[in-house]
Amino acid sequence: MKSGIQWAATGAALVAIAWAAPARADELIIKNPGLHPNYVFEAEPHFLVDPYVDFAPGVGFRGTVSLLHNGFVKTINNSIGITFGLDWVDKGVWIPVAMQWNFWLSRNWSVFAEPGISFRAGDNGHRGNHVAWLGLWAGGRYHFTDRVTLTLRIGSPTLSVGVSFLL
Repeated sequence: MKSGIQWAATGAALVAIAWAAPARADELIIKNPGLHPNYVFEAEPHFLVDPYVDFAPGVGFRGTVSLLHNGFVKTINNSIGITFGLDWVDKGVWIPVAMQWNFWLSRNWSVFAEPGISFRAGDNGHRGNHVAWLGLWAGGRYHFTDRVTLTLRIGSPTLSVGVSFLL
């Protein structure tokens, strides 16, 4: 036989279950072309490290202009932009310019690839006379809202984490 405390706990659990809102799973949208936020500009302040200079820390900013709301593959949810920025690290500055190809996986997640070039101004701890470096990045975004995301970018010549604002 159950005690009063056990009956109360069972009753409280049943009330909590009945009162609880249904769980909302993240909705996949990759197969729905164009079903992503319609924005013109993405502003991304970020922190970064330069793995070529002993993981020297730095700060930077990336701006991305949206060029194609529906990207190269018409049957999936993708978009194209041009991204550019300024990354200050140790004794120099990186100036990246790249194409950004976005893949909108779900309401909460998107990923991107960025092939491009990064110009170097200052020493940056590098030896040699190279002024431009092949830039290749990949990243992902966790969408807090349709317009604010946590953005992680890995690649060469820098790694970064920041917050993006889709305007």
